[in-house]
Order: sequence, then structure tokens, then C-alpha cells
Amino acid sequence: MLNEKLHKLGVLGCVICVVGSIVIALHAPQERSIESVKQVWKLAIQPEMNDLLCLAAFLLYAASVVAIALVLIFHFAPRWGHTQVMIFVGICSLMGSLSVMSVKALGIAVKLTFEGQNQFFYLETWLFVMVVTTCVLTQMVYLNKALDTFNTAIVSPIYYVMFTSLTIVASVIMFKDWDGQSASNVVSEICGFITIISGTVLLHSTKESSDTRRSLSFVSAMSPSLSGRLINGTIDSVKRIEEDSELPSATIPLCRHELFPQ
Repeated sequence: MLNEKLHKLGVLGCVICVVGSIVIALHAPQERSIESVKQVWKLAIQPEMNDLLCLAAFLLYAASVVAIALVLIFHFAPRWGHTQVMIFVGICSLMGSLSVMSVKALGIAVKLTFEGQNQFFYLETWLFVMVVTTCVLTQMVYLNKALDTFNTAIVSPIYYVMFTSLTIVASVIMFKDWDGQSASNVVSEICGFITIISGTVLLHSTKESSDTRRSLSFVSAMSPSLSGRLINGTIDSVKRIEEDSELPSATIPLCRHELFPQ
């Protein structure tokens, strides 16, 4: 509908993204069945008995994410946010990893509620609602700032890579998705993820070249008389500047004397 054409490299990037997604889907771990929001809450705060330093691993991850995001928002963003793309995108990606986990828990609550087990009687459900609202609003604000400040072809692939990477890390910590998986499946998922990243970067790298071609086609579509007048006008302006710069300095007092006689 927008009369936009996809470059050949863009088509290749789409195909690469699809292939990477299929590889991840084929080797993805089986999700454990969750029966209530309280079970999700226990997964988030459960202690790791094998190592005392890893107690409540997800809470430690969430606290680190919030702390880093606050430092980026209040210290780095006002100073270097409009010159460093990683600051705005980093805020979006960090908060996005928490929003995905909360949305998953909220989706489970809604599903169980429709099945007759009302989960909105639990305080944990409303806590997840608050986290989702806060994280999504923060993502929208800073993603819009990044898109307004920097080129979309730069923001999109960086945001995709950081957001997906942090979401995978958060999911591994909270839901223990990779527990019991073979090494080959884990390696295949990582390869699929790298394939998606490559396709996304290739897809967005063609956007800038497409914009440039549209600009050139617009200029070439101008009438010959209009383009000729623009060129001639520019040449005349340059000649006048050169002639003015070659005037002798003695003519300047004469002109001033004629304009402002004693």
C-alpha cells in the first residue's frame, strides 16, 4: 500500500530471519506447566541451594536491571543520551527483559482466570500488572527518544539484539528453560539466535540505501528547466561572491562617503 519495494539484500535478510526462527523453534525447550501465579512467584524468588551466593538469582538480576536503568536514566541520559545510541536503547532493553517475564506471568493469570481459577485474588498478580505497566511505558518513552535522535537502521538492530539477549538471560534464570537440555540443543538455539541477528542487521542495513535511492529519484524527476535554474542560480551566486572579494579596498571608503556625506 505504501509503494515500497524490498531490496534483494532485504529479501535475503528476511529469509535468514525466518531460518533462524525455525532453528530456535525446533530446538526450544519444553515449557513447564504452571498452575498458578503463586508458582510463578516462587520461580522468581526460589533460592539456589547449590550455592549460597546464588540465593534468589532472579531477584538479584531484577535488582541489577533496575539499578542500571536508573543510573542510565538520571545520570547518563541527560549528558550523553543524544550522542550515544546505547544509552536509550540500553534502557529499553533492560526494562524489556523484565516486562517479558511479567507479561508471561500475567498471561498465565488471565488464562487460568478464564478457566475458572481466578488469579486476581492474589497480590502477586497485581504486582505483575504494575511491573508490566511501568516497564512498557518506560520502553515506549525511551524507544521513541532513540528513534527521534538516531537513524532507525541503527536503532532497530541494536535494540533487537540487546532486548532478545537480555530476555533470554532473564528466562533462563527465572524459568530454568535450559535445565535438562542437551548441549547440541543449546548450541543450536544459540546458532539460530545469531542467524536471526545477522538477518536483522542485513535487513535494516538496506533501509538507508533505499532512502537514498528515493531521494535521488525525486531529484531526477524534477523538470529540466527547474534543475537548470537551480544550478545557474548557484553558479551566479558563487561568481558574485568572487567578484565582491576582488574589489579594491579603496572603493569601500568612497562608497561610505557617498552614502554618509559630511
